[in-house]
Amino acid sequence: MDYVRQYKSFINSHYLNGAIRITAGITIPAILLSYFNNLTAGIALSIGAMCVGNTDIPGPIDLRRNGMIACISIIFIVALSMGLASDSDVAKGILVFVFCWVFSFMGIYGSRATSIGVNALLIMVLSLARPHHGIGGLINACYALAGGLWYMLLSLALYSFRPYKLVQQALGDVLQSTAGYLRIKASFYSRDVDYEKAYRQLLESQVSNHEKQELVRELLFRSRNVVQESTHTGRVLLMIYLDVIDLFERIMTSQQDYRKLHSYFDDGGLMEECRQLILDIADDLEGIGLAIMSGRPSFEDPGLRERILKVRADLQRRSGAGGPMAGSAGAGVPPEAFAGLSDILDSIDDLADRLHTLHGYTTYDRKLSRDFKPEIDVDEFVVRREVDRKLIVGNLNLRSDIFRHSLRVSIATITGYIVSRFLPFGHGYWILLTIVVILKPAYSLSKNRNIQRLVGTILGGIVGILLLYLIRNTTVLYVLMILFMIGTYVFIRTNYLVAVILMTPYVLLVFHLLYPHDLHSVIQDRIFDTVIGSGISFLASILIIPTWEHERITDFMTTALAANLAYFKDVARAFLGSPPPTQQSTLSRQNAFVALANLSDALSRMLSEPKSRQRGVSEMYQFVVSNHMLTSHIATLAYYYAQSPGHYKDIGFRPVVDEISARLGTTIEFLKGVIPAPAAVPGKDAMRVLNEKVTAAPDYRKIADQLNFLTKVSADIVKIVSGGLGRA
Repeated sequence: MDYVRQYKSFINSHYLNGAIRITAGITIPAILLSYFNNLTAGIALSIGAMCVGNTDIPGPIDLRRNGMIACISIIFIVALSMGLASDSDVAKGILVFVFCWVFSFMGIYGSRATSIGVNALLIMVLSLARPHHGIGGLINACYALAGGLWYMLLSLALYSFRPYKLVQQALGDVLQSTAGYLRIKASFYSRDVDYEKAYRQLLESQVSNHEKQELVRELLFRSRNVVQESTHTGRVLLMIYLDVIDLFERIMTSQQDYRKLHSYFDDGGLMEECRQLILDIADDLEGIGLAIMSGRPSFEDPGLRERILKVRADLQRRSGAGGPMAGSAGAGVPPEAFAGLSDILDSIDDLADRLHTLHGYTTYDRKLSRDFKPEIDVDEFVVRREVDRKLIVGNLNLRSDIFRHSLRVSIATITGYIVSRFLPFGHGYWILLTIVVILKPAYSLSKNRNIQRLVGTILGGIVGILLLYLIRNTTVLYVLMILFMIGTYVFIRTNYLVAVILMTPYVLLVFHLLYPHDLHSVIQDRIFDTVIGSGISFLASILIIPTWEHERITDFMTTALAANLAYFKDVARAFLGSPPPTQQSTLSRQNAFVALANLSDALSRMLSEPKSRQRGVSEMYQFVVSNHMLTSHIATLAYYYAQSPGHYKDIGFRPVVDEISARLGTTIEFLKGVIPAPAAVPGKDAMRVLNEKVTAAPDYRKIADQLNFLTKVSADIVKIVSGGLGRA
């Protein structure tokens, strides 16, 4: 691991920038007002700033601004309501139940609305911790309002200074994530590869890649100054993004029968040489990502092209100009094996060309974007969520996952509230806080959060105790508190366990600096309340109308197959002489990638559920891998057409295209419950005719090979589904 590069990536990431912004927004009000001997007001303002800062997740500035305005309004209403109900435990309990349901239900409008809802519950819990009576409730709500406004103004001001910085950081993150995906692909060339593990890592990496690409898509296509104004920087960033998506598709096209290639080429070392070339390209790609994040030009590896040529010459030498190779390394190796390895080198060569282009983009040379006109309608690539009443009404039933989640949170939280009333601990609100942040719509997410919260609290508590035991200097403790706070916000969205480990000493240091004589009870309460809240959350996730992944995974399967079918039809049309518009092809490719990532994520969630709640895991894994291969081979066909538009036009492809399309379409209808199970063994007549025809036209061999692959993969999908997976 290159620790210097990892360090540079960290300090240039939007995670660190966001963490510093939120930390500054929270701490400045408390510091300033404590200087004027009004720390109580400062803390109230900081709490408002914290709640709004937590919702300031990366995204287009209009969504961030609107989200912060909504959050400011909501936390004011919640704080005021809790203040008015402060004299009655019953009234507070009713508000706890109602607020938990309402703000959890907000999740129907996406991740930003979910974040606003969680922080509305956070201000509710903190209002229970610091009750204000009479006019004090109004004053406290106004303080929270002022703190939220302060943070919003700070965030918008910082954005105005560097409007492109977040896009650059997120785009660099995508490139680095793509480099990680490429390294996993390189593992298939290793002599001792574990195929199941490699495919699982590949699918997990694709999910992560999709999330990062989605963020950049939102930032680019919803930001007016990037795609609608004539700004050079904006055009270059859009060019980088479009090229990176094409690059990712190209990486997916390099799908081969790796087992056969290993059996033929391991002894000669060619597979290992290809693996090393791919790793070198991944390193170069990661360097480009870092350059984009930092705003500095990147530098090419001058020896990469030479090493590619050397490996290609080695392959040509061993192939004996198209015949059997001389010596033991090549004896008996069929021509299609050499063709497969040659295709791999073609892919590596193409990736190197794309890297050269990306290196040029990092210079932001004005010549690059002078004639650039994207052939896409950007509105087609952004999912817009409107506040639609039909969406609310449609989810007001027990069939809705978000409705069940809202009820689960409400019941669990009111249970925690009642339990906290009978405990002798002084910080019972931590029980509610634990429940609010742990419970998620999916059982697997709640389970992971639960474990991470418990382990992180214990480990973080040990760290906090050691620091307080060893360090007595208040200034040093204050600096450490700030560093722990920054660290918490760096990892809160990427590694929750690390975030909780850092958050616990941060909380302990805050309480120590505010109440230096009450540390023992704070530590005790923190641990016990977390354990109680985790226990309630665990019971709620399995007992209160739980949602299991096998109940809805068929929808993800259907969507993934339908997206692949649409993608295949668009690509196949080009080979039949009627290529679809560029906009349509790009959109169908995006939909296929997104659907595959969602399916992979659903499988990952199901694997985290209790064994008794898992259905057909082995078959589901085969289905997901088969869909990944399906997407890869379709992308390969798209690449071949893009290389020579119109060259491979032939009506003879139609029978095979129709057969594959019909097979996938029938499987989709079965998954929807429209027709009985499809035949497990489909016919191969169309493919046989095409293979006979290609014998007379060797130039079409690689197209026929991909259609052969697609025929086999689609047949595998039929077998998997007809075996009962669709009814699991």
